[in-house]
Amino acid sequence: MPAPENQTILTINRGSGTLKAGLYDASKTPSPIASIKVDRAGLPDSRIKIAGASGKTLLDAPVGDTAANSDLAAILKWLVENHYVSSLAGIGHRLVHGGPRYTESQEITPEVLSELEKIAELDPDHTPQAIQNIEFFSAQLPHAPQIGCFDTAFHASLPKVARMYALPRKMYDEGLRRYGFHGLSCESILQQLRSRYAGLATRRLVIAHLGNGASMTAVHNGHSVDTSMGFTPLEGLVMGTRSGDLDPAAIVYLQEHDRLSPRDIDALLNKQSGLLGVSGTSRDMRDLLDREADDAHAAEAVALFCYRAKKYLGAYAAALGGLDAVVFAGGIGENAPQVRERICAGLEFLGIKLDAELNRSNAPVISSAASRVTIKVIKTDEDVVIAQHVLSVLGRTNP
Repeated sequence: MPAPENQTILTINRGSGTLKAGLYDASKTPSPIASIKVDRAGLPDSRIKIAGASGKTLLDAPVGDTAANSDLAAILKWLVENHYVSSLAGIGHRLVHGGPRYTESQEITPEVLSELEKIAELDPDHTPQAIQNIEFFSAQLPHAPQIGCFDTAFHASLPKVARMYALPRKMYDEGLRRYGFHGLSCESILQQLRSRYAGLATRRLVIAHLGNGASMTAVHNGHSVDTSMGFTPLEGLVMGTRSGDLDPAAIVYLQEHDRLSPRDIDALLNKQSGLLGVSGTSRDMRDLLDREADDAHAAEAVALFCYRAKKYLGAYAAALGGLDAVVFAGGIGENAPQVRERICAGLEFLGIKLDAELNRSNAPVISSAASRVTIKVIKTDEDVVIAQHVLSVLGRTNP
């Protein structure tokens, strides 16, 4: 049965080729009603899948249209048919970049939307589509407040030394600085640590969110003190199609030697590099692990991914002055024991020691009894964090 009047929250979380959404009962601060996923959004074989809180399938059907916002229209159609629209208290959107201005969640007003349009050039992969999402719901559900929840907000606590690039100071003052991303995921991990392992949430930990987008964040006493992504989500680790760290002179070389335009370079670094670029075949870690024994390029892609992650883990142990816990999250972090093993191998001097059997089974705790550092695998839940922020902005509960 639908929740009482104005007691539901809809969350929208769009990634590359996938749209995730969630419906929450806001009267229970908040609890899930349904999880929604649209696979291969915008393509002819796109499907919408909706499951109830118990996991029971409520809908599994083709979207049936490739037009812009057809996936959102399919979600709205289901909400209307099941009488949830009149109960919506608000709609929360994951927004990747908040720029220098937005360090906490905001109700999306015309002024905020105008600022998002300016920020879009910092995040061309996500923000323009997020703006389309917002405009769709403004037109279809004008009565429902919309809340922007920024991935960068969690990293507002970064100390200045971790935020700055060694560029002329005026560039920092104009906003060219390190912002950090995957903040909603970090919030989810910390909430789960507080509820299950309260002591660890205030200690020195590294959150490794490893997926198609990958980052590491050093956290002390619940606050971000350094993170691998920077001005954009391109910096840091090797990712599915993103290069991660790169000598800036290489970009100048490509401009001059290969006559690449800024648009060409953006496509190269964000869409054609990373695991896909090194392997030459796939951005999917599952594919590469399956093929690495017989495919040298696949093996090199996996090795580079793990090596870069290991370097960051060691660097953040130094930045934190020690290490009490490592949390693996994201599609790779939660499901690829081979990757976790290779990242942790050789870090015994930091007190990191895996239990091979627990790691193979993707157990919640995968460190051995002899490990001084607790190593966990936690499924991140950005959507519930978005729902919490919606309620907070609406003044109905604390975040």
